[in-house]
Amino acid sequence: MAKEQDEQSGPARRASDRGRYGRLSRERVLASALELVDREGLSALSMRRLGAELGVEAMALYRYAASKDALLDGLVEALYLELEERLTADAPPAATGGTPAWQEELRGVARTAYDVCLAHPQVVPLLATRMLAVPLAQQPAAVLRHHERVLASLRHAGLESARAAAVFRAFTAWLLGYVTVELRPMVDNPDEPDPAFRLGLHRLSSQELPTLRETAPALAERGGPEGLAAGLDVLLTTFGD
Repeated sequence: MAKEQDEQSGPARRASDRGRYGRLSRERVLASALELVDREGLSALSMRRLGAELGVEAMALYRYAASKDALLDGLVEALYLELEERLTADAPPAATGGTPAWQEELRGVARTAYDVCLAHPQVVPLLATRMLAVPLAQQPAAVLRHHERVLASLRHAGLESARAAAVFRAFTAWLLGYVTVELRPMVDNPDEPDPAFRLGLHRLSSQELPTLRETAPALAERGGPEGLAAGLDVLLTTFGD
């Protein structure tokens, strides 16, 4: 009995979850974590810092995220929830020029995901690192619903299971890879007005890396949604033949 009373009065149970925004919820905790990371980067995220943002003790947060890793998974969840909301709000794209409906749908998903990722660039690395660290069945529900959405669309379009899986892999790899390259840091010295020194081209050997040095200014320009769509068209046309 004494042990039970001690557990009931432990730090996690004593810590109030009523902060400056009222009583906490998982959605409020994840939204604040996302705002903090958007503003200051992943390195700024800790239970203590997030608790200060919400006006509660850090221990109160463990009711909503059991560990730092769970909090990181929550950031991934927050991105996929935003993607889900945007896709639900948007009208389904109409097929054009004889293009299969599933291809148009994937183009719409890719464009929306691109917009969400560019709105939260500091979180994008987690899309890869947490995918590598967390088994599929243990990933956040919003991530699994997104996978289900894409795969169900492919299966309903008549693609058999193996082909649907192949399209899903290629689509996911292209989207994640493209966004990662888009967000890769290129500026070496933001205070330098000269483009060459701004990009740090003087650090690249003209003997060993002549092509990279020549192409770096073009690489510094984002390909934008047009580049995403161009590569996706090639990929989907290959699978559509």
